[in-house]
Parts: sequence; C-alpha cells; structure tokens
Amino acid sequence: MDVATVFEIVRGLHILAVIAWMAGLLFLPRLYAYDAEQADKPEPLRSEMRALLRPWQRRLLKIILNPAMIASWIFGVWMIEIHVVQFGQGWGFLAQPWMATKLIGVVLLSGWHGYLAGQFRRIQAGTSTRTGRFWRMTNEIPFLLAIIMVLSVTTQWVF
Repeated sequence: MDVATVFEIVRGLHILAVIAWMAGLLFLPRLYAYDAEQADKPEPLRSEMRALLRPWQRRLLKIILNPAMIASWIFGVWMIEIHVVQFGQGWGFLAQPWMATKLIGVVLLSGWHGYLAGQFRRIQAGTSTRTGRFWRMTNEIPFLLAIIMVLSVTTQWVF
C-alpha cells in the first residue's frame, strides 16, 4: 500500500475517533446536569435517578470518551508523522498558524476531557458543587472549539 493510501485510511480513522470523542464530550455534561438537578428531588426519586444516571456517566467516560480520545491522539500523531517523514514536509509544518490553531484546540479539548473526568469522580463521591445550570452553560465548549479547529484545517485560516 502506498503512503497516500495509508494517510487517507489514517485520516478517516482519525475523523471517526474525533466524532465519537465529540459526541461523548457533548453528552457527558448533559448527564452531569441531570444528576445535579436531582438534589432538589425528594427521596427515593433522587436515589433512583442517580442510580440510573451514574452508571451511564461511567460507561460513557470509560467505554466511549477515553478510548475515542486515545484513538484521536494516536491517529492524529500518526498523520503528523506521515506529513513530516513520509511526505517530507519537515517539522516546520507544525508551526504553520492553522496547524498551531488546531493543536491548541486539541490540547484545550483534552483539558476539558480531563476536567470532565475529574468532575466524574467528584459526582460519584457526592462532593461536586457544580449546578445543572453550570453544566448546561458549558455544554457547548467542545463544539465551539471544534468549529475553530475544523475551519482552521479546512481553510488553513487562523482564528
């Protein structure tokens, strides 16, 4: 298989991994909002809803989000390696403004993912202080970052 074909396969797998990662990053805060809103509910309804929501949160984080993020990083780094070594573009291509914008976005998305994972532990322990309103307001952060990253790559503009 030639390098161009390998690159296209890796790019396709990268896109699929990013789609799964983004889906999880958009849905997990919504589950957190539903969980936070149970504080005002009477028992046993509160316990019943949390018994339903918390396993969903765990599965989403452990089965979808974490593997999708890892796959996104692996395929992304692999594409960089192909550009640098196989296509002979050298490491300088990483300093192009559009690529730097994309890489900053990836680091920010990874940081948001880490924050959500940390909040998962607090929610499970019952020590989270975040409200449903907070989670609804921050729910679109990954999508806003995705807009910037996708447009920077597809147009090679800088935002």
